[in-house]
Amino acid sequence: MHRVVALVRPVQSTFELGCAVEVFGTQRAGLPQHYAFEVCTETPGEIATTAGYAISVSQGLCALERAQTVIVPGWLPVEAPLSDRLRGALRRAHAHGARLVTVCSGVFALAQTGLLDGRSATAHPARVEQLRRQFPQVRVEQHAPFVDHGDVATSAGAGAGIDLFLHLVRKDHGAAHADLLAKHMVLPPRQEGGQAGHAPPSAHVTPHPPSTAPAHELAGLLAWADERLGTALSVAEMAAQLGVSPRTLARRFADQLGTSPGAWLLSRRLTAARTLLEETRLPVDAIAARVGLSSAVNLRRRFRDHVGTTPGVYRHLSSASREQGIAA
Repeated sequence: MHRVVALVRPVQSTFELGCAVEVFGTQRAGLPQHYAFEVCTETPGEIATTAGYAISVSQGLCALERAQTVIVPGWLPVEAPLSDRLRGALRRAHAHGARLVTVCSGVFALAQTGLLDGRSATAHPARVEQLRRQFPQVRVEQHAPFVDHGDVATSAGAGAGIDLFLHLVRKDHGAAHADLLAKHMVLPPRQEGGQAGHAPPSAHVTPHPPSTAPAHELAGLLAWADERLGTALSVAEMAAQLGVSPRTLARRFADQLGTSPGAWLLSRRLTAARTLLEETRLPVDAIAARVGLSSAVNLRRRFRDHVGTTPGVYRHLSSASREQGIAA
């Protein structure tokens, strides 16, 4: 299993650590356990927490040597320096291929390793200016809920940390598993194509400059397209509906949604297909026709590419998750 190690220190935030435990360290009936979760600290023993009680941590920094993901769930006070020993342990873990992930103030620890130099990162809004002052070599994304570079990732706060964790689960094991995990945690699943829910893809990169197209104009087109998902709707028809060329339409989608018209249209069709798989017993070919993907073969191929599993498996897991929720 993928080994996740949380690095804690006094005074440790129990909520930020708890978010990591919920996503990576909690076994849930009906869901496969893909992660082995551990906790370590620089000096093993009793670790004070923000809740007023202490936790006992028996593992030292040697746990980082076998980690595939290292989480820093907060770093208080943010001015606290990294010891040479800890800085070296984090850099060695990164060099060995572990991804380093921070929640909220944890970015201050990661920044001290130098691994964020010349790269973008985010922090809690109350700490953004302090991060800029203390680490001018880091490009601070003020409005991004999280920033993921693959090998290092930062989140703006505890809630954004959960979004980031689910994003990582999605990358590791596919959208279906991440969405089912979110359902078990009573969280909305992340929507594809920049829709509401967890952080959209545009939050992971430098934001696009504002578009000159009126926002309501594109919103009206999206609503119009949503009503026609079951037809052979094309990008050219969408452009014609808006009265622009396909190239102009692509530019406006990139500016406002951080995606292309074709990718947005496919994501909406797949979202509709997931809803029908969850809420109806329609056969796959009927669902494919209803969402404009023409055939069961096309739906299966698109589903596997973008959701990470087959429609049949997704339906089965969704049904199992719902039954577990009713039983609970």
